[in-house]
Amino acid sequence: MSDNNHAPELDNDHTGPVKNPKQLLLTVFFSFVLPIFIIIGMVYYVTSANMPAAGAMNVEQAVAARIQKIGTIAIRDANRQLKTGEQVFKVQCTNCHTAGLVGAPKFGDAVAWAPRIKTGYEALLNSAVKGKNAMSPQGGGDFETLEIGRAVVYMANAAGAKFEEPKPLAAPAAPAEAASAAK
Repeated sequence: MSDNNHAPELDNDHTGPVKNPKQLLLTVFFSFVLPIFIIIGMVYYVTSANMPAAGAMNVEQAVAARIQKIGTIAIRDANRQLKTGEQVFKVQCTNCHTAGLVGAPKFGDAVAWAPRIKTGYEALLNSAVKGKNAMSPQGGGDFETLEIGRAVVYMANAAGAKFEEPKPLAAPAAPAEAASAAK
């Protein structure tokens, strides 16, 4: 006779990797907690790239500078008298260079100015116009590059340099004056 027992057989070949309740609890716990920590880590990674740079003085000003329009118009009096190096120094440079703030060489300190003077006038003017370290760029401000150059010469010469004060560029001669000069 045949065996007509229809009772299901317990076959251990078809069970999953979870063998007991402790493994089931650990699996459920890690299936929820691990993704949460991964998401938190990803959010932290993405948002940390948007933090201001270390040493940024004014975050609002830095943001305004980044989103400013490409072109600006500055209306100045083209016929105004150019300032001397001493006048520009007293208005623009004295705050940092008199006290030696944030690494600025003090006015008249030959030891601090010596390595800078060795680089030459052009390098000093470039640093003043474009900015260097904590010094902000001076070009395009209230003074022209010639005036900033005069201030650079004034400060460097006070520390022992022998730079010649820059002269303004000569205006191009008018065609009538050029013709009369040629005769």
